[in-house]
Formats: sequence, structure tokens, C-alpha cells
Amino acid sequence: MSLYLEHFGLREPPFRITPHTDYFFSGANRGPTLDALIYAITQDEGIVKVTGEVGSGKTMLCRMLLERLPANVDTLYLANPSLSRHDMLGALADELGLASEGKAPHALMRAVQETLIERYAAGKKVVLLIDEAHAMPAESLEEIRLLSNLEAKSAKLLQIALFAQPELDERLAANDMRQLRERITQHFNLSPLQADDVAGYLEFRLRTAGYHGPNPFSEAAIRQIAETSQGLSRRINILADKSLLAAYSRGSHQVDSNDVVIAIQDARFAPLQRAESAAGKHGLIWGLVGALLAVILLILAYTFGPRATGPDSAPQESTAPAAKPAPPHPLGLAEAPAALANLRFGPLTRRHMEQYEQWIASAPRRHYFIQLLATDAGNTGRIEDFLARASAALDPDELRAYRSSLSGRDRVGVIYGDFPSREAAAAAMLALPESIKAAQPFPRQVSRLY
Repeated sequence: MSLYLEHFGLREPPFRITPHTDYFFSGANRGPTLDALIYAITQDEGIVKVTGEVGSGKTMLCRMLLERLPANVDTLYLANPSLSRHDMLGALADELGLASEGKAPHALMRAVQETLIERYAAGKKVVLLIDEAHAMPAESLEEIRLLSNLEAKSAKLLQIALFAQPELDERLAANDMRQLRERITQHFNLSPLQADDVAGYLEFRLRTAGYHGPNPFSEAAIRQIAETSQGLSRRINILADKSLLAAYSRGSHQVDSNDVVIAIQDARFAPLQRAESAAGKHGLIWGLVGALLAVILLILAYTFGPRATGPDSAPQESTAPAAKPAPPHPLGLAEAPAALANLRFGPLTRRHMEQYEQWIASAPRRHYFIQLLATDAGNTGRIEDFLARASAALDPDELRAYRSSLSGRDRVGVIYGDFPSREAAAAAMLALPESIKAAQPFPRQVSRLY
């Protein structure tokens, strides 16, 4: 995507989706929100919550906090909250520089509390920033509540800031979450950019990347990007990047409506198509398309699906003896490889699960790897797609996929490498391609897989 840099006089890509603090846009109330967050975190005694839609800029805001908080504030950053209660406590201990291996949860909590007391005595304030907090299991949210109770005299030992999608508000509304809900004293909502802000956002990022000419985006192109993106900065970046590439491919320095149309078609923002239904006309069209698809699926199901017309037509599997349950995995994971085929994982996923089984059998517990992805096991398409992209960017022999229920849910993780120390894993993580860094990888110890 850097093909157009010289064409437009840019020194670097202006619309990368990886958060880069040089590209923090302080307009559209982003700057005041950051200032308010800094004040709340340094002065408040409760939990701070920031919510926003996917791609609204929550992670960028979190990275800005890491840079802008005062020197007396020690920041701990948890990028992957979909960990079990004990794993999350272990990750917090790791961030504090504590040895967590082999410690029971109560001993680990005591060690964390003692370290926080030491830092408080030294005049330090410790802040835990948790990104994607809506993905936290219920038990981990309960751990957050317990961590917020850690106090020294009249001061909190740990300030907590949650960054999440709006789904977190729905979870907190549940009756069993009222204790945690009442500890959240500051609420911030990161709203999408308004149509009038999109032009300023585009020009800001272009100037930051070294652009000196007139705005290459026409007014019509800007309106199209604003409407299709619905003001979400990540989608604006994707559309702007693809539009610039379309203009470059036809040798133009001006991005017009046709270039944006090409970008929209290439981006395939299916959910955003539904937003156009408010205009009436588009909603009717998509409704008819949906109905037509439903009819086609019914016809296909009738034509190719199994029909019970007699004994010979019954599916062959029904006459086979029932498969014996897979034995428990020796490491406490959900199922052994023989049972994974029933979940309809893709061929890449199955292959990398086999690689995991071969590796974990002899991997030292003290070694580290890089966690690239953790998602629900039912997201088979997403897992297969991620592995395809990761295999093209990384050594496929070092990619592994595993299935786990340690968090209380059926999950699949994708990991990379085998490193003798956390430092070695962190150094390797910095060298990952930008496309992989966008998934927010983090180092993790092999013992955490047990």
C-alpha cells in the first residue's frame, strides 16, 4: 500500500490502521477527552470506563494515555483481557515484575498487594489499562472488582481504566454485576466522527505524513467516505488508503467519487450497507436481496439436503456406531486432536493444531511464545483467515493453534515462536510485520497454557 507515497509526496503511509500516537487526532472532542481521562486517572479513586464502537479509536486513546500520563504514574497494560481469572492475575504480576509461576491465587494477590504498597510508599501511582474489556470473562470482571478494593490507608493502590465496546455496558447492567458497576465513577464515550470532522481528520493525517499540496480528496469523495465509514476512524483510514491507491493507479493526484466507490467495493463493509436503509430505497433493495437469498437457500437445501424417503436414503453416519468420547487432553485443554474434526475447522487450523500438539509435548514451561489471537472456537472462518494471513507474513512452521476452555469458554488461540525468556519474546514481537501487530500480540509463558 506504499506504492502511492512518492506519487503524492508522502514520507510514510498516512492511513495505517495500527495505532500510531503521532497520528492522534485531537479534533472531534478527542483532545478534551484525553485531558479529562488523564485528570480522572490521576485524581479519581474509582474505576474509569471508556466505551466506543469497533474502530472508533479506543486503542489509540489508550496508547496516548501511556505516553501522556505523568512520570510518577506507573502504567500496566493488558491488551488481551480474554484470560481466566488466574491468568489475568498472573499477567498483572508479570507486568509488575513478579515471579508468578507456581503461586496459588491468594499468594499471588498478596505479592501484588505488597508490591503496590511499596510503590505507593515511593510516591508512585499505579494504573492498569485494560483494552477490549468487553471480552473479559465474568470471573475476570470479578477479579477487577477485587483489585479495585486494594487500599493503603485512604488511597487506592491501583487505578483501573477499562476500554471496551458498548457491549460492556450491557454486561454491567446485569444484576450480578452491580458491585462492579457501582465502583465505576467516570464514564467516557468515544463517539464516531461527525461528517464535518472527517475532512479535518483526513487532512491532518496527510499533513502528519508529510503531504504539502492541496487536499487531494474532493468534497464529494469526503462525503462518501464520511457516510460509508459512519465516522469510525479505522474505516475512514481503510477507505482513504484504498482511494489514494485507486487515484494513483489511474495516474491522478485528485481522489474523486469513482475512486471512493472502488475503495468501498474493495473494503466490503457489509454492516455499513445496512446503515443506508434509513434512506428507504436502499433498505428495500437489501430486504429484497435478503428474501431472495433465503429462497435460494431453501431450494438448495431441498435439492441437495438429505431426504428420508426410505432406509437406503438415511445418512450413512446414522448406521455407524457412536464414536467414543475423546480422552481428556493431558494439558487440560478441551478436546484431543481426534475430536477437532467434528468442529469443522479449516485445513490450516487443523494443521496448526497438529503442530501445537507436537510442540507442547516437549516445550519447557518456563519458555515464552507470542500470543497472536484468542477468539471463540465457533469463529472458524476468522481463525482460518487469520492463519492464512499470518502464514504469508511469518514462518508457518512457528505458527500454532490450540483449543482451550481454561477461561470457562470454548476458545481457540493462535501463537507464534518459542523463546527462552520474556525479553526474547518481546524483542521478536517488535520485529513482527505491521499487519500482525495490528492484532495486538503480547508475550506469554508456556506455563499459562496448562
